Amino acid sequence: MGLGGHPGRGLRHDRLDPVRSAVDPAPIDTPIIRLRGLVKRFGDQEVLTGLDLDLPRDRVSVIIGKSGGGKSVLLKHVIGLLRPDAGTVTVDGTDITRLSERALAPVRRRFGMLFQEGALFDSMSVADNVAFPLFEHTRKSRAEIRDIVEHKLRAVGLAGMGHKLPAELSGGMRKRAGLARALALDPDIVLFDEPTSGLDPVMAAAVSELIVRTQEEFKATCVVISHDIPASLAMAHGLYMLYNGKIIAQGPPEAFRDNPDPVVRQFVEGRADGPIQVIS
Repeated sequence: MGLGGHPGRGLRHDRLDPVRSAVDPAPIDTPIIRLRGLVKRFGDQEVLTGLDLDLPRDRVSVIIGKSGGGKSVLLKHVIGLLRPDAGTVTVDGTDITRLSERALAPVRRRFGMLFQEGALFDSMSVADNVAFPLFEHTRKSRAEIRDIVEHKLRAVGLAGMGHKLPAELSGGMRKRAGLARALALDPDIVLFDEPTSGLDPVMAAAVSELIVRTQEEFKATCVVISHDIPASLAMAHGLYMLYNGKIIAQGPPEAFRDNPDPVVRQFVEGRADGPIQVIS
């Protein structure tokens, strides 16, 4: 496998034409992601119960809620990995619930995804992990891809680390490498699945700052799911709380600190007593 591409964001690396033709961008002031009446059941369990959510473009939006409360299910609907039992998922004006798998493919290429553990290929170097989507989805030369990989690794603070294997990296560094790979195709939207999970407070703060810098430098829409309240408050332009299958509160971080709703208060303060059931 080889590496290459041109450095620099500002000039976003050339997009694939199918991505542009599949979804015509909506006006800049409309939400880039809009969910309406979203329902998802697994057997007798209804995880999403008519959820409505608007996520703005070019911002860091953080969806918080208890573990097992449906955050990952929501995220999978956003990227089209799950189909709702009812409701719509609109990305830049296009209802993706109506698209075939073939039509969904170019839409998904507008997304980058950072999984909890980075989801790197253990047998490949960090550089080759980052290069993988470029070889799969573009016709760039090895020299171009090498330049892109070096730029992305610099952007996440891993300059000079491309030769290492994932097993040689710390947990925080693996998350950074996973982010570099998620950014390889210059996505419009980057999804983060519990990015600070398993990290100590210092590293969690560093990853939160990295997400903010990623949004600012790459002008991407960042959607984060998390139950890490300090990290969420630090990185979010807007917070959205998922509870019992619906968004029950939303607003800027300062509004959440003062929200009188007992469910929000219990979650933000991290108390065992309150309306949120604690299973021992």
